[in-house]
Amino acid sequence: MIIPEGTAGRRRRLGVLLICSSSLFIVYLDTTILNVALPTLQKDLHASLSGLQWVADAYLLVVASLLMLTGSTADRLGRRRLFLVGLTGFGVGSLLCSLAPNTGWLIALRMLQGIGGSMLTPISLSIVRNTFHDPRERAQALGVWSAIFGVATACGPIVGGVLVATIGWRSIFWLNVPICAVMIIATLRYVPESRAPKPRAIDLPGQLLMIALLGSLTFAVIQGPVTGWASALVITLFCVAAVSAAAFVAVERRSAEKGGQPLLELRFFRSRPFTGASVIAVASFVVLGGFLFVITLYLQQARGFSPLRAGLSLLPATLVMAAAGPIAGQLTGHRGPRIPLVTAGLLTAAGMAMLLSLAPGTPFGYLALALAVTGAGLGLVNPPITAAAIAGMPAEQAGVASAVISSTRQIGSLLGVAVMGDLVTTGVSARMAAGQDHAAALSAATHAAWALAVGCGLVVALAGFLSTTARARASAAAVEARG
Repeated sequence: MIIPEGTAGRRRRLGVLLICSSSLFIVYLDTTILNVALPTLQKDLHASLSGLQWVADAYLLVVASLLMLTGSTADRLGRRRLFLVGLTGFGVGSLLCSLAPNTGWLIALRMLQGIGGSMLTPISLSIVRNTFHDPRERAQALGVWSAIFGVATACGPIVGGVLVATIGWRSIFWLNVPICAVMIIATLRYVPESRAPKPRAIDLPGQLLMIALLGSLTFAVIQGPVTGWASALVITLFCVAAVSAAAFVAVERRSAEKGGQPLLELRFFRSRPFTGASVIAVASFVVLGGFLFVITLYLQQARGFSPLRAGLSLLPATLVMAAAGPIAGQLTGHRGPRIPLVTAGLLTAAGMAMLLSLAPGTPFGYLALALAVTGAGLGLVNPPITAAAIAGMPAEQAGVASAVISSTRQIGSLLGVAVMGDLVTTGVSARMAAGQDHAAALSAATHAAWALAVGCGLVVALAGFLSTTARARASAAAVEARG
């Protein structure tokens, strides 16, 4: 199956773009739709707050761990083939999640769903890049593909609220099944198979160490408030994470020195724009992941909103986020990434700072303004991250650099849910022990999470400035020259 060049194959190329964009849509929709369902799910399955963190993070953990591996595997075995495997895994995993009898089973099945999800984002991007050969047409296609993030983020809370309020939390997983089925049929019919001429070798030691690092770190952060930060289990897990991190760096460096193809190209970090983009991706998605997790709990458990009303209440953030994405893309194209990155960090910090006084009776107008400011910041940050990351990268390494940044986004979301969820868990327990009611305790406990988010926003602004200076651009040029 070959798609003709020029106008003759335009409709077929647009069809491929629609299929690939739809896969990105259901991945991000699944994340945002789940947040609205968590409080209802907690009541139905009698889950603890740490259990809810694992329901969200089990999926993110698998995706973050496998993202770079699935991209390189698709280059070797065939992008369409692995894309179909991903759609099937995501659809089957979603169906099984809807049947989960308890929290433990749901967490395990979310990990299965994550295996499929890890294939969709990198492979769909690779298919789009290889389908559109004209540079201008490719840029437009990648712009559409990237904009889906904002659309899915805006739709998730509303769709989730409607489904949970009318059918129940299990329906949020049913939604994925027919969409995946239609996309499998469309992929078989319209998407051509493709492979990389020189696919990257699979770095198994690096991959295993990455899984050990992320798994032990996440487990330690979520389990800390439950068993105690000084418990033998938590200390052991942090030690495993530290050893895994050190071993990972050593293995990757040795692989590169021997002319191999490491999972993570450590030399990329000599480029200040790339390093800055990685820091920005982690910091901004810590805010995004933690913000959506915590604010949904606040709306439903502290203010008593229904799932539908909670979803609608998030519109000031999600709609502004969706609208800010294209603006950031335009700014990045015409003026470079500095303005949108610095502005994004400052707006994120300002919006989160407005929530530091959050209480059960906070006027909704004030809350809506805080959400809108936060949404503007988070919407502006996403498009310029990839542009900053691949600035100065060798052309043949741009795809790998993009995959690394995609992984850091997922790691940021993973840590955001884990760390900000822990801050709330610890705060609620302490305040309720002191005699506060649950609504007041939960509202006050969110303040520590918002303070962390303020710090992350300032990190984004500072890194956005430092990674776009003349000296930073020179470091990127040096990396490109070395090839």
